[in-house]
Amino acid sequence: MSKLRVQSFALSLDGFAAGTDQSLEQPLGLRGPELMAWFFSTHAWRQMHGLGDGETGVDHRMAQRGFDNIGAWILGRNMFGPVRGPWPDDSWKGWWGEEPPYHVPTFVLTHHARAPLTMKGGTTFHFVTGGIHEALARAREAAGGRDVRLGGGAATVRQYLQAGLIDELHLALSPVLLGRGEPLWQGLDLHALGYACTEVIPGERATHLILRRR
Repeated sequence: MSKLRVQSFALSLDGFAAGTDQSLEQPLGLRGPELMAWFFSTHAWRQMHGLGDGETGVDHRMAQRGFDNIGAWILGRNMFGPVRGPWPDDSWKGWWGEEPPYHVPTFVLTHHARAPLTMKGGTTFHFVTGGIHEALARAREAAGGRDVRLGGGAATVRQYLQAGLIDELHLALSPVLLGRGEPLWQGLDLHALGYACTEVIPGERATHLILRRR
């Protein structure tokens, strides 16, 4: 059966998934890029951005694993862009330029309707106003039996965890203390929700933790 997976989700030692003051200039917030240092060095990331060679160790293999058997994505609205409230127009098309890195149908959670947006490379953004269950149902249908990847951000992952809908969560725990930012664990009791840590994999710049629903 199709699984809902969170992959390569970077987290600080004190539980923050992004820094404060996220904006067009700082999409990960202040100090947020420090969480992603493990990813930026990998061959997987550098190849994705046309930058040539990168490291091919554990961090690379964990990043690459996140794209295996993915048939659709779900994103929170903040992951799609910094625009808030009703869409002023259709000019904002994401952070990624004309060819986003998804290459499959991608469902964006929002309170404001918008027509689907087809991009180069096989990505079509669908804007879902009916909540997390509708987004998952539509993503599973589009995935055609393959898995659905939940991209975040932290608030979106929390909603799906609280509902017990995530089958597998890969955290890349970075040796960074942000102090403040977007918390992942706020209001959650993962043990009570039926989750357990089933793998711990040391990487070059992050420790990779795999949580699965029991």
